[in-house]
Amino acid sequence: MNSPDKLNFLVIISDEHRRDAMGCMGHPVVTTPHLDALAARGTLFTNAYTASPMCVPTRAALATGRYVNRDGFWDSATPYDGSVRSWMHQVRDSGYDMASIGKLHFRDGEADNGFSEEILPMHVVGGVGWAVGLLRKDPPAYDVAAELAADSGRGETSYTGYDRAITTAATDWINDPDRLTKPWAAFVSLVSPHYPLSAPDEFYDAYAETAFDLTPEPLPDHPEIRNLADFFDYDRHFTAATRQAAMAGYFGLTSFMDDCVGQILASLADSGQTENTVVIYLSDHGEMLGEKGLWTKQVMYEASAGIPVIMAGPGVPAAHVCTTAVSLVDVAATAQEVSGNQSRPDQDGTSLRRLAQHADDPERPVFSEYHDGGSSTGAFMIRWHHWKYIHYAGMPPQLFNLASDPEETADLGTDPSHRHVRDEGLRRLRDFCDPDAVNARCFADQARRIEALGGVDACREAYVFNHTPTPEEQTARKASHE
Repeated sequence: MNSPDKLNFLVIISDEHRRDAMGCMGHPVVTTPHLDALAARGTLFTNAYTASPMCVPTRAALATGRYVNRDGFWDSATPYDGSVRSWMHQVRDSGYDMASIGKLHFRDGEADNGFSEEILPMHVVGGVGWAVGLLRKDPPAYDVAAELAADSGRGETSYTGYDRAITTAATDWINDPDRLTKPWAAFVSLVSPHYPLSAPDEFYDAYAETAFDLTPEPLPDHPEIRNLADFFDYDRHFTAATRQAAMAGYFGLTSFMDDCVGQILASLADSGQTENTVVIYLSDHGEMLGEKGLWTKQVMYEASAGIPVIMAGPGVPAAHVCTTAVSLVDVAATAQEVSGNQSRPDQDGTSLRRLAQHADDPERPVFSEYHDGGSSTGAFMIRWHHWKYIHYAGMPPQLFNLASDPEETADLGTDPSHRHVRDEGLRRLRDFCDPDAVNARCFADQARRIEALGGVDACREAYVFNHTPTPEEQTARKASHE
């Protein structure tokens, strides 16, 4: 039987789930009973952040436990390739069954990504990814942005079908009698509530008549935010009707995802493994959902850079709320601590279980960065206490007081009376990296990547899409080109 002194470790990660969109976070509309129940028997982290508000780079950071600039998996065309040792490698090599089930967004399955097995993996398209995002100095028109509004509403999509398959595969894997013979870890990765914002009927209908505020919001007056909005011009394609459909679709997908999580957690209980398993639920980044005239992610506002994190199981305080700022990179140290492995000294995170066990620490800073499509320069965020400082290389900074201004409507980035806070933010940021040096190194690496892929024209034409096709769709696409 599975040794009682060896805990199992289950990570359930969704895609594009904003931190506030859970009942346990007090959201007035969305229903998430299974996530709420997980929070009730564990710890809810209310100030959690992504390492980068974009799928591919932040999933690399999650694997390595290191911030994006440390390893150079900068963007959606420079995916994790197994070359930097991950926590998955370490846990697997210490004797655990280490399974991946669902979306990875790594380069491909040919590399050793650290898993004993990869079940239904979604990797980046063609082992390359979203190459058009590399063209930051002279970005082409991103015409597929119109799909976001057009594809919103009621109904099944390839993504909801993929999530159903992932959920079935995960429950089957957890229920397999082999799970009782040795310790195991699983990385179960769902794609909902990532767009297309179409939800299955029963979940869409729960929100279809909700009176959402459909008033378009103005863009913030910052040059880099406007650069991003010009490239990802999602908002201009919406009408009142499609805004309503998108909102209902997003919250419907969130409840659909919660239902999938509930099935996975039920399999854990039914197989008698709940008491021997540490569970983490999180998402890779958030979703702006029309706030400030922006959709999807890419920015450092709370709705985009903030993520949900819930942890439960042995050694995790129950019915607990932790306000210490935490990061997606903390997952690696958590996995190592739970599995009895040593954290590597070159990693950036701290075990979430240990953070939950200690008094809240408002001094703990958390860092995020963005170097991907639509941006003209690197963005670097540092959060401490109630302050959020955002540095843009070569551009004015942003500064927000999240205690008095949780909606981030009053940008103090150029306010003379807050110069001392900006100076402190920059000092704290430089504890993580030299932002201007990192920005220059990133552009140099991306220039080499563009050349390696065949030049600017090749990147413009290679893989243009608004969301990564499912494995089944990628296989069909590849067959049609052979």
